[in-house]
This record gives sequence, structure tokens and C-alpha cells, in this order.
Amino acid sequence: MPWSHQSAGSIVMRVTALAAAALCAVVVHAGPREQARRMHDRIAGVPPADAVLNAMEAEIVAGRTQQAALMAMDHPAFYSVTLKNLATPWTNRDQTVFAPLNDYTATVIGMVRDDLSLGGLLSDDVLYVGANGLGLPGVSAASNTHYEQIEARNLDLRTALVRTTQSGVYGTPPAATAGVMTTRAAAQAFFVAGTNRAMFRFTLLNHMCRDLEEIQDTTRPPDRIRQDVSRSPGGDARLFLNNCVGCHSGMDPMAQAFAFYTYDEAQGRMLYTGAQVQPKYFNNDSTFAFGFRTPDDQWENRWRRGPNALLGWDPSLPGSGSGAKSLGAEFGASDAFASCQVEKVFRTVCLRTPENAADRNRIATMTGSFRASGYRLKQAFADAAAYCMGD
Repeated sequence: MPWSHQSAGSIVMRVTALAAAALCAVVVHAGPREQARRMHDRIAGVPPADAVLNAMEAEIVAGRTQQAALMAMDHPAFYSVTLKNLATPWTNRDQTVFAPLNDYTATVIGMVRDDLSLGGLLSDDVLYVGANGLGLPGVSAASNTHYEQIEARNLDLRTALVRTTQSGVYGTPPAATAGVMTTRAAAQAFFVAGTNRAMFRFTLLNHMCRDLEEIQDTTRPPDRIRQDVSRSPGGDARLFLNNCVGCHSGMDPMAQAFAFYTYDEAQGRMLYTGAQVQPKYFNNDSTFAFGFRTPDDQWENRWRRGPNALLGWDPSLPGSGSGAKSLGAEFGASDAFASCQVEKVFRTVCLRTPENAADRNRIATMTGSFRASGYRLKQAFADAAAYCMGD
């Protein structure tokens, strides 16, 4: 058809197709310099300086793609933007990234910066705070002002954060600290009111990439389900047996680990009562008076058997214990925990979820590398960047 007789729509479609083909050709044949630029953009979220770009290009040419990725991680935006946006949704019920810096997020950022093992993310006595000499308000168990000022002043988190302990700053007994689960931000979001099941559910969701609906198991015994759960909701016991049991038979024995914790809204801080079970564990105890009445913080993981054994629980751990610290260690040693961290990094760097066999195989390889590195998240970022730099 002569050009003069083609419709406008046909012309637009042809031009669009040619442009798309050209773009694909650029992507497929991207050279080391373009790969370095794309890697830096994905990791830090900003373009690299020329000197950094030159150095990254040289590393890629030499086949040292992970070294190039580590160079990108040295940019302050990797900590203040990429890692903050990764961790902030874990700190609130809405799972929004639009929340101020807090002790939970700062601790995640600090552990990654210092290349610490994330195996202790849910169990260590660790806290990151602003360094002395920065003129910041004091760290408080009852206020987030310290962290909000770090962010408001746009301090460089590569140097502004220092490692300390929750027991030393907040006065929480060392045995009662449980990594980010016992930070002020986590307590405010997940220990407030309710029955403390929120802490269990959101820890599972944020750090094992599973929600309760995905891991229902109606084959576990119901003897540790609390009194507030009706055994015949709506007058139909089948609803309890076929639905409620699926979550509560596994969740309630493990959420018992949080029996001594609450968030006091009046004081604006987490409280730990030692040997006294929080009254919230007896909310609505007349719903089924013959149900389980929580006596202490002894927990048991009944998902080590049945279909949820596929979450990969560590056989060297007993699968039971007392308090949040030992439960956090149980979660942190699981296969699901390791693969979850890797999947989140993959989505952050590759800008997509794993979508084919090659991606899934890469996730498996990255997870093995992550564990072999001692659960260091920089390793996962480097592996993801090396894989996706040609996307």
C-alpha cells in the first residue's frame, strides 16, 4: 500500500512497532557501561557519578559483576531510599511505604549496612540509633522523634546509625528482646490492643512471605486454641472444624510466645510483664469456656509436622520454647525465612516477581548463596543485580 493511502492508525502502529523493536535491540545488546548504569539505578535508585560508573563498568568487563553491585550499594540512597522502602512496609498494618523512619526500619538498615546475619533479625538484642554528636533528641522507648529527626535532616545513614542493644536503651530484659519484633514500632503496630495474634500474623507475612490463608492446616489438634474462638460460629460447628482450626490450631500455640508483651497507648511504649500473662489473652474467655487458658509464654510449633513442614524448619532446634526470642529463632532458621528475604530483594532489583523457570531457579540459587553467606542481605542484592542487569 502506498504511503499516501495508509491510515493514520496504521502509520502509528508501524512506528510504535519499530520503536519497540529498536528498544528491545538496545536492551538485548546493552554493553557493560549500560549494564553498570542500569545496575546502579536499580540498587541505589539514582544515576551513578561518572567515576563510579567507570569503576563499575571495569568490574563488569572483568566479569566481577558482584563487585560492581557492591559499589552501587555504597551510595547513601541505597540505605535511605532502597532499604527504607524495602523495610518500612514491614513496620505497619497497612504495609505502606509512606511511614517515617523508626527503630524497626533503622535496625534493618543498620544490620544490612554492617553485613550482619539476618538470621538474628527476629531474635537478637539489637537496635540501631543515631550516633552521638549529631544533635538529635534522645532515643526514647515512648517516642519516635529521634528517628524522625534523622530522616528530616536527611542524615547519611552510612555513618549516622550506630549499633546498640534494646536492653541497654529501652531497658527490656535481654532474654525478652526478639530483634525487630520487640522494637517500639513493631509493638505499636502489632502488640497494641487485640490478642497479640497480629504480631504472629504480620511476622509470618513479612518475614516468611506467607499469610495465614496460605498455610491453613486442619489436621493439627485444637487443644491449644484459646477461649475466645467459638467452636460453633453462627451455630455451625463445621465452620470451626473446616476453617477456624486451620489457622488457630497452629497459630495459638506459637502466639503464646507473646503472652507477656503489650503496647501501652497511654505511655506510648511496649511493656513486658515478665511472669504475668497480659489480660488481653483472656478477652472474650466466655465464648468457649472450655478452650485453652494461657498460663505462661510456652510455645510449640505444631507446623513442624503436616503440610507446613514444607516451610523447612531447622531440625537442630527443638520446635518449642518460651518467649518471643526463641520463637524468632525458630522462624529465622527456616527455609521459608531465607527464601522470603531473597524474593523481596529480587522484586526490588529486578522490578518484577519471579515469572518463569529461569527466575525460579535463580531464586533457589540465590537462597542457597544467601544462607551460605551467613544470611547477609548484601549478597542477595549482588546476586539479583548480576542476574537482572541485562533486563
